[in-house]
Amino acid sequence: MDTETTTTPWVGLEPALISAIAELGFAEPTPIQVEAMPPLLAGHDVIGRARTGSGKTAAFGLPILNRMLTEQRSGVRALILTPTRELALQVSQAFRDLASCAPEIKIATIYGGAPYGPQMRALRRGASIVVGTPGRVMDHLERGSLDLSGVETFALDEADEMLRMGFIDAVEAIMDATPDDRQVALFSATMPPPIRRVADKHLREPVVIQVESKALSTGHIDQRWLRVRRHNKLAALIRILLGEPRGTTLIFARTRVDTGRLADELLKRGFSVDALHGDLNQGARERVLNRLRAGDLNVVVATDVASRGIDVNHITHVINFDMPESTEQYVHRIGRTGRAGREGAAISMVTPGESRRLFQLRGQLKVRIEEMQVPAISVIKEQQKNQLRTKLVEATEGEAAEAAAAQLSELVASGMTAEEVATAALNLLCARDQVSIPPDPRPREARPPRNNDNCNDVELYLPIGRSRGVRPGDLVGALANEGGIPSSQIGRITIVDHKSFVSMSERAADTVLKRLDTVQIRGVDVRVSRNRR
Repeated sequence: MDTETTTTPWVGLEPALISAIAELGFAEPTPIQVEAMPPLLAGHDVIGRARTGSGKTAAFGLPILNRMLTEQRSGVRALILTPTRELALQVSQAFRDLASCAPEIKIATIYGGAPYGPQMRALRRGASIVVGTPGRVMDHLERGSLDLSGVETFALDEADEMLRMGFIDAVEAIMDATPDDRQVALFSATMPPPIRRVADKHLREPVVIQVESKALSTGHIDQRWLRVRRHNKLAALIRILLGEPRGTTLIFARTRVDTGRLADELLKRGFSVDALHGDLNQGARERVLNRLRAGDLNVVVATDVASRGIDVNHITHVINFDMPESTEQYVHRIGRTGRAGREGAAISMVTPGESRRLFQLRGQLKVRIEEMQVPAISVIKEQQKNQLRTKLVEATEGEAAEAAAAQLSELVASGMTAEEVATAALNLLCARDQVSIPPDPRPREARPPRNNDNCNDVELYLPIGRSRGVRPGDLVGALANEGGIPSSQIGRITIVDHKSFVSMSERAADTVLKRLDTVQIRGVDVRVSRNRR
């Protein structure tokens, strides 16, 4: 048996299905697939407990398709229920990919917020598999456009989320509309009492599959928290986004209004960002998700409900701008990163009044959630330089690099040196990406000792702020470059709507004020003065 499993990882599946799996590039089954597929293929009911991104769609999808390939029959043979339309679309696409070997297997996706006509036509054409959300499935049952009397397999995906969204009564009504002898696959990251009652009532001697050592498994994700007052959260978030080595980042806010406001604030500061919330129409939601999947978005601000359709493996960071209401909600949120064996990080912004909730969360999950500090300006600058170096290295490859080399030859022939061209190009790139690399005119050994310097001794006042899109990097770059001071002499920075305050040592402030009356910030000449505190 062990030998067969090793040589044939997809044991029990039809050859055509194994070929389709190979074409999709899946070499080995995931742990949840290894554990759940044999009992499902054997006809048993299954309760599967595995974290988001574990491969559970294929775990129940492959046995469903395998049965349809071996037994020909008409009518709706499988129903998959999901909590959101995004997840329904995602699951449908996964089934279409897996069923590429069997064009006769038709899949219908039915969900709210979309016209009934196309969905009813898909059902009339003879769908073998229906993937839908509880509300719209109930609507079709009441209209008589959906017949579940021939369902062989009923799959309930993310059951605990169904409960949280208030769908549990609809779920039970739908289950009652299916035959008593149908097979049930119930997948849930957690097993709260109401879900347990549903399982006890509707499943027959289920095989329980749990591929994690704990139902709430988040230990594979680097988890940190930040102590911050509510009015400082935006400034802290911006520093995190600038200072963390990260890829695509998902930020959770509490309400749709919060997501919109936060996305607007980040957009003003130059981030590639969009909001995802329940009030977007389907077309708008799909545009955001498609941009996210294509890598055109670096930051997405989302509500909990809207995030359920996000299945993107390249999300490196999840940031809880607003703390989740429950441990289960926390697990669902941070499960959007660290997928498919990748590393992931989760950062929670915790106000003083939320400290107790954090400690409860840490105790229930039994994981380390380390406290972190807001990234310092020096860290942000170093991160920006690293990103700049990466872009420069990447730009040395490809056809565009060959064209640039030819242009360089022309510029050198016209009298510029290669170093002058490189310096000018780097300056333009820094200006475009808002990266400042302040000069240090003094050699390292000639720097005066800093033992008596306090970077927060003096505060300079500049009458320009958030309303003009000012970022900390704008202030540091301008004052350091034009004022002739190293960025290490600059301390705390506060930016409000129409003004900014930059703290620095007494010595640095004297140097800046002697050299400058005004400084250019984002194309505007701004007066610099000492703030009389």
